[in-house]
Amino acid sequence: MNYIKLLNAAFEKFYFDDRLNPSHISLYMALFQEWNSCRFMDEFYVNRRDLMRCAKIGSKSTYHRCIVELDSWQYLTYFPSNNPYKGSKIKMAIIGTSDEPVVGQYNPILEQLAEQYHPRGVPLEGHHHPKNGQVANQHRPIDGQALVSNTNNIKQENYIKQPKGWQAVFIFFEEKGFDADEAKKFYEHYQTRNWQTGDGKEIRDWRAVAINWMDRTEIFDEENKPNKKQASQIKDNLRTTKNKDYGQPL
Repeated sequence: MNYIKLLNAAFEKFYFDDRLNPSHISLYMALFQEWNSCRFMDEFYVNRRDLMRCAKIGSKSTYHRCIVELDSWQYLTYFPSNNPYKGSKIKMAIIGTSDEPVVGQYNPILEQLAEQYHPRGVPLEGHHHPKNGQVANQHRPIDGQALVSNTNNIKQENYIKQPKGWQAVFIFFEEKGFDADEAKKFYEHYQTRNWQTGDGKEIRDWRAVAINWMDRTEIFDEENKPNKKQASQIKDNLRTTKNKDYGQPL
């Protein structure tokens, strides 16, 4: 799979597609980078919260509208999971590319763009300047080779079973948009359980468990939100007299 040819073909299609707005493009780029991180697998799973942060989309309704429209416009195929504990599945469309072979071409601008859209929670590698004839980037694509990151390998190595203190939990919840009270509930709950699941198994990655906790909290808040509209219809806002005598003269 040729990373640069796929990205160039996508940009060319964006240019002629007047239906797209910046939210569509930023979401597509976030999905494209996740696809690249998964080594261009035919299908891969995504996390809505991480995609929204990467694409700079602040509204869940905007996110769902954009991803459904990208599906209907054949940029991708969207398989919603409808399950807060399981991510949705995405199948990216192979956009038609030019038949001209790419030989020895390298575009540093596209590589920088790809590096900016890294999955959240993965530390960026340090940038090193060439010294004494050393190569600045050993992973530079050559002869049309796909630019594939080692994100999946980093994720496998960075599993943390327990947080390094309460502050780490607070910072993680704050980054996800939750307050300190919710972080404290999560920390105390699993601290008393010695960081084990309900069936007694040791937690592999506390951050993944924290994301599930946040999703359950959002669902609980949505289900228990008071119906203000219905209450306002029942309440007599005008405070009019209900027992009227229409026989009296005006």
